[in-house]
Amino acid sequence: MSAGIHPLASVIAAVARGISGVQVRWAGCRREQKQRIYFANHTSHLDFVVLWSALPGQVRARTRPVAAQDYWEKGVRAYLAQKVFRAVLVHRRGTAQAGNREEARAAARTLIDRLAEAMGETESLILFPEGTRGTGDTIAPFRSGLYYLAKRKPEVELVPAYLENLNRILPKGEVLPVPLISLLTFGVPMHVGETEDKHKFLERASAAMCALRRKGES
Repeated sequence: MSAGIHPLASVIAAVARGISGVQVRWAGCRREQKQRIYFANHTSHLDFVVLWSALPGQVRARTRPVAAQDYWEKGVRAYLAQKVFRAVLVHRRGTAQAGNREEARAAARTLIDRLAEAMGETESLILFPEGTRGTGDTIAPFRSGLYYLAKRKPEVELVPAYLENLNRILPKGEVLPVPLISLLTFGVPMHVGETEDKHKFLERASAAMCALRRKGES
């Protein structure tokens, strides 16, 4: 059950909105208080904060970002991630580091179990299926976690989202952001098909997300 929004989270979210100048579009998706998995492209450490801050207040109170443990587990970052934003911290390369195929499968099952448990019956998640930050020019192939979580939670809506320009506001390796205008578009909710295989689903999910991109348009 959600404990509500930490006061500091609202402050940080307001600052992130101010720095990013984010403009939000809901294209075929309503601002509803229902359990969802929001999945987006990943180009900046501002991504989850900006996406989270764009949600209505009651929705934010029940939405948790999924974040890389190696980056968010120490010092002030750990406090912000765990206490302020209630992030679900995961190992980005946990399955890749497994010694053999069986260990990799066990690590993957553990990850999906953790995410499903974090969701419970009411919580939504924000996740980045590429698994790591990109340049903002291309989208990396989606990792399989989105598929297996969708199969575990077939009743939950999957909402694609596309963030534009955040990689220029806080480039990789930089600490201080550069104020610019960014765009966040939420797309039409989707579900995994009952007989849809992993490859086809991940391609479809990636295409749904990329279709929201509006670079070059006025």
